Amino acid sequence: MRVIFAGTPEFARVALERLLAAGFTVPLVLTQPDRPAGRGMKMQASPVKQCAQAHGIAVAQPRSLRLDGKYPEDAAAARDALVAARADVMVVAAYGLILPQWTLDLPPKGCLNIHASLLPRWRGAAPIHRAIEAGDAETGVTIMQMDAGLDTGDMLLTERTAIAANDTTATLHDRLAVLGGRMVVEALEIAACGGLRAQPQPAEGITYAHKIEKSESAIDWSLPAQVIGQRIRAFDPFPGASTECAGESIKIWSYEIDSTQGMTSGRPGQVLSVSDSGVAVACGEGSLCLTTLQRAGGKRLAAADFLRGFDVTPGMVLGAAQAAAAAPG
Repeated sequence: MRVIFAGTPEFARVALERLLAAGFTVPLVLTQPDRPAGRGMKMQASPVKQCAQAHGIAVAQPRSLRLDGKYPEDAAAARDALVAARADVMVVAAYGLILPQWTLDLPPKGCLNIHASLLPRWRGAAPIHRAIEAGDAETGVTIMQMDAGLDTGDMLLTERTAIAANDTTATLHDRLAVLGGRMVVEALEIAACGGLRAQPQPAEGITYAHKIEKSESAIDWSLPAQVIGQRIRAFDPFPGASTECAGESIKIWSYEIDSTQGMTSGRPGQVLSVSDSGVAVACGEGSLCLTTLQRAGGKRLAAADFLRGFDVTPGMVLGAAQAAAAAPG
């Protein structure tokens, strides 16, 4: 079976590697254009492009696939490349471009999407982040037959996995990437035998995983400790949950729900105690013990190491809004 692959980040690279290892012929890869990244802001190829080049696969990087859009020349060149690839199917994983109808109709077996959620829950751009942020007990991967809607196509395969209490977006991403790679190979092998059966998504339980914005990173200490903790894990590695402390922005990477301080009185954001094991902070309900922290431009540090270079004392109030509310006058 000849497979066109469309994807961009590490999640997609894992799936491409799995398809190649399984022996599928991949004549063409679509991925996002190179973009500046890193401290030097040098142009960098996507993980999928790097993988394709390592395997000698042709790469197309259109800015758009809309023939009537802003970059019709890109779309026309991509269409020519897709037609020339003579593929049976296209596999899509976190590509980043909307596929117009002509693209969906081109391969005889259509386009299959690897989506990192249990559809119809968490359709959209950030299903892993939002599942952790919401406190979901489980998530998974859905292999979907793509249509013109936003993650609305029929489901082909679904597999579940538990979300552990200490899972971050980073750790859950890696597990789901491996799961998605295995499942898409399984789906294609079943499809080759004519045994793949599509099932419409349920009409109930639809939620949308909107793109993560940097503006969401600021911790609102008036929220319950459990909710704040979920956001800390959901925003690891990006954008990182942060709070103002003594005029600096500090990122929080790990925590413990602090049962010993849970009933202690203190306004939201107020530091209740400081020790080598962590910084206990009052929340709207309960408190958190912050165990891994990072200054701007610094490294992630365990609380004991962080406190050697940054003075945090009981009574301080974290967060710009909370500190302003606590200020006299």
